[in-house]
Amino acid sequence: MSGQVLDIDQLLTIMTKQNASDLHLKPARPPLLRINGKLLPLKTDPLSIDDMQRVVDKVLQKESQRKKLEEHLACDVGYGVPGVARFRGNIYSQRGHLAAVFRRVPFETMSLEDLDLPSVIKEFCKINMGLVLVTGPTGSGKSTTLAAIIKWITANRPVHIITIEDPVEFLFRDGMASISQREVGTDTFAFGEALRNAMRQDPDVIMVGEMRDSETIHTVITAAETGHLVFSTLHTNSATQTIDRILDSFSADQQSQIRAQLAQVLSAVISIKLLRKPDGKGRIAALEIMRNSPKIAKMIEKGNTSELHEELEASVGYYRMQSMNQSILSLLVRNAITYTEAMEKSPDPEDLSLKMRRMFPNIEEQHRQGGTEVPAADFAEIQELLQFRKLYEEQEVKAQERMAEKEEHAQYLEQMIADRDEQIRRLEARVEEMRQEGEKMRGDFGRLQEEMNQKMMQARERIKELNQRLTGGGGAAPGDRKSGIFR
Repeated sequence: MSGQVLDIDQLLTIMTKQNASDLHLKPARPPLLRINGKLLPLKTDPLSIDDMQRVVDKVLQKESQRKKLEEHLACDVGYGVPGVARFRGNIYSQRGHLAAVFRRVPFETMSLEDLDLPSVIKEFCKINMGLVLVTGPTGSGKSTTLAAIIKWITANRPVHIITIEDPVEFLFRDGMASISQREVGTDTFAFGEALRNAMRQDPDVIMVGEMRDSETIHTVITAAETGHLVFSTLHTNSATQTIDRILDSFSADQQSQIRAQLAQVLSAVISIKLLRKPDGKGRIAALEIMRNSPKIAKMIEKGNTSELHEELEASVGYYRMQSMNQSILSLLVRNAITYTEAMEKSPDPEDLSLKMRRMFPNIEEQHRQGGTEVPAADFAEIQELLQFRKLYEEQEVKAQERMAEKEEHAQYLEQMIADRDEQIRRLEARVEEMRQEGEKMRGDFGRLQEEMNQKMMQARERIKELNQRLTGGGGAAPGDRKSGIFR
């Protein structure tokens, strides 16, 4: 391409074919593409000041945009190349000359499943009111994640969604939901004004592209207070930093009220960081997730933001929160990133190393030698696996104890059965003895009865004989019968 003059559409087409996320343009330097997190120059001649002016003239097609660039020396712009992609650009001045950066926005919005995000994020799409913030540094995937959330709501909930963006990035189509996309500078003059007007447009879900100032932050919080589900982004690296950044946007006398409001309306903070995959082809997101549990709300209200990190790490099981280090650990143990990348991108490498040694004693050695095979999509799943293993070990011990108890009980029952059999044997012997005794007694009784009958007959004969003697022989006169002793 050396010596060839390329216009902006050609550069953006090359950028898309190279699967780059950003295109950097400035005078005296060839165009730079950010591919998998690294800036790489195109093999072309350096851009001239005239080249940059042609880029600006083609991209800034509205007089309002040119005026904003003149007044503020920077201007956001949305730009599309038919059949290629949409782009979010920023034209700005550096060292007295114009420069530009373009971010590629695919025509097709990725889904939550495509992004391989923790399943708890889908729960945030289902709530009816509250504030959900997606945070992270530039280029971390905040807009892509937020677009995936809006895409899911559009496909699954019968609601009215209003987006307020500068500029409009992803284009959404109506699904089950009706969606209205408003661009600052084209459809509205400012975020704050668009938010105030949105209250009269019967919204259910409001998406604000970025909370840039205290006015926008206050309006977003108020919108969430009035019963709407509000999504927005912020350039912070963690949940704790997000709360501090919001509070620092207000004066000291306002912070107490903002803390109370935020503790009531905040539903979740999702902080994103992109890490390179082991093969160098693409990146994957690590996410810190904080939900507004009763303890979290109390800490925010009292201003104890330094305690938030410890609480979200302790709330993995029930609330499915997780810290950035816990998420990085979950990526590491399933070989989604390398050990070196994990340690480089960790906000606290010493803490990450301690977590690895505590949970998986040999994981550091295994990764240095080529990896381990513990599967998990997010840290909550790893926590569940560890809990299952602990439960299994506890159940195994309990099962062994129950088996020992059952064996002891079986021996006891066997002894009882033996004792019962012995008792039955003795009873049977006693019954036999009693039967024999009964037969003997019946025989003796028969003999006694026979003897008694014989004696009774003998007694009758003897009485008869005595009567005859007393009556004087065999006959007597009728009148003398009463004189016998038995008469």
